[in-house]
Amino acid sequence: MMSDVDTNGKHPSPDLVHNADHGGSRPRDELDSLVVNMELTLISIIQGVALYFLTDSTRTPLLSGQANALPYVAAGLLIILLFWSRSLIHTFTVIRWPLDFGHNFGYIACTLVEAVWFTQLINVQNWYLVGAIYSTMIWFLFAFDTRMIRRRLHESIGTAGRTLFGTLEREQLLHVRLGMPLVTGFYAISAVLAFTQADWFVGQNGHLFFSLLQLLAAAIYLAYVLRLFNRLSPLILAYRQEHQS
Repeated sequence: MMSDVDTNGKHPSPDLVHNADHGGSRPRDELDSLVVNMELTLISIIQGVALYFLTDSTRTPLLSGQANALPYVAAGLLIILLFWSRSLIHTFTVIRWPLDFGHNFGYIACTLVEAVWFTQLINVQNWYLVGAIYSTMIWFLFAFDTRMIRRRLHESIGTAGRTLFGTLEREQLLHVRLGMPLVTGFYAISAVLAFTQADWFVGQNGHLFFSLLQLLAAAIYLAYVLRLFNRLSPLILAYRQEHQS
């Protein structure tokens, strides 16, 4: 671990520490930009991987005319769009130097499960089982990232920053305390029914009710995310202007 003493055995000057800790310094701005670009690249790559597995699993049921798979295909596509859009909001607001490895490792781990999930497109029992695991991991990621938002809120010295990160904190906590528990509960209950009531759930296509409910919820939530971004956009711009002043 590096200490606060430089190679000459001296402590850095207070002015150097001050400049390193504030966004107005050019080195800090360059590092912030580097981390943001890396985050955007990571998001694009991992969701591209997820899309590959969804596409690969979609080919056979679509070409063979399995209409029951269509709600799952559509839901899978919406899930990718949700991950991507939520990640962009996080990147444009919270991501900054220093790099948070735990956050990025969480993205990669969630995408691993997401890709496995999409391979179970026509296996409805496994679809809801893996969906419960995936939603639990996303729940954990929301909780983990809350500390990043609070860190930015603590660092904010202007009105725009406090307004932006205060809004993000409330929205994040809503997901941690209500949104993700409901989603996880939905997949968990569906998985239990899929295995304990297999004759009805699979044999009699009872799963279609859950697939349509899943699709509807994903579509509504995507509309919410888009509205959230539109609401945050002026706050993000005001914060950036405040941060650079």
